[in-house]
Amino acid sequence: MSGRAWLLDVLKAVGCVLIVLHHLAFYGPMSDVVMQVFPGLIEWLYDRARLAVQMFLVCGGFLTAASMSKMQGLTVQSGLVLLWRRYLRLVLPLLAALSGAVLVSEIVRPGFDHPSLSALPSWSQAWAHVALWQHLLNMEALSAGVWYVAMDFQLYATALVVFYGAQRLAARSVAEPAVWRQRLWFLLTAGSLLWWSGNESLDDYAVYFWGSYGLGFLAFKSRDIGFSRKTWALVILMGMLSWLLDPQWRLVTALSVAALLARAPQTWLQAPRMHTRWVRAVQWVSQRSYSIFVVHFAVSLAVNAMVTHVWPEQLWPNGLGMLASLGLSLCAGAALYKWVEQAQPSLQRWAVWVAVFMASVTLAMKINGLAG
Repeated sequence: MSGRAWLLDVLKAVGCVLIVLHHLAFYGPMSDVVMQVFPGLIEWLYDRARLAVQMFLVCGGFLTAASMSKMQGLTVQSGLVLLWRRYLRLVLPLLAALSGAVLVSEIVRPGFDHPSLSALPSWSQAWAHVALWQHLLNMEALSAGVWYVAMDFQLYATALVVFYGAQRLAARSVAEPAVWRQRLWFLLTAGSLLWWSGNESLDDYAVYFWGSYGLGFLAFKSRDIGFSRKTWALVILMGMLSWLLDPQWRLVTALSVAALLARAPQTWLQAPRMHTRWVRAVQWVSQRSYSIFVVHFAVSLAVNAMVTHVWPEQLWPNGLGMLASLGLSLCAGAALYKWVEQAQPSLQRWAVWVAVFMASVTLAMKINGLAG
């Protein structure tokens, strides 16, 4: 694939916008006012827009497989280096976004008593977010979507383990490492879809999402080394059995996106020749989708609080407030991308953003104390 893959850009951009709108519908209260007149729209955003998470998971597996296909080998040491780099790329924008979220929460709390507000963070909770352990320790997340960041890290760690395991298995057999990676991911995907993803108590662990992520990984492998008809028959059968055991739209979404990535013409996975405004807009959102994803909750919280305070029951101000929140989230995500995500990650930058986050938590505690 050369340049920016157009199909992936479209999926990431659409998924990003849908997730922002889903959280606007989920958390309210602007959506509560709009729902009185447009119940179908808000219900769809509430129930169906969150399926965009499956798009992100499948795309994540596909992109990880693409990056790892270029690796010649992996040692334990090099694997830990890659995992550390992944952690930095994920956590630096997250810490910046959380710094804003905790402050916005305490600033609006006195006049905005709403369930979407997280409780005042404790020090242990703050450090758990730095380590991406908050859900594993049964702690409340300080922002929407934090669990996904932790899940992405766990899934990438799984991919590294699979790569290393396939390498060791290939050394003892005639099959190539790429073939073993395909086999191992097929087993993990099957196990997740048929058993683990049906157990909601596991949704804080990568095992719950191996199915969707693995489908993305297998979709790339299908393009890279090819799948036999027997393998495709097994994938289809696995999907049918999973649907019979636990019929969920997230399964249909994951299978559909994986099939699209696996069978789409190669031209769809290349940079488009025409650079129209539409193409540039999609690429712009796609490139900044992660920053938009982590920062939009704080923006939406601030807009919700302001609109609810001034126009608590008027339809159009609340509807326009939802659109304004989406637009401002895109702008905030662009700033976060430029100043944080795009910068070269390093241990020094990590220490700086940890310090900023902890200072924000300290300030939030002081604001909360002054508010009584």
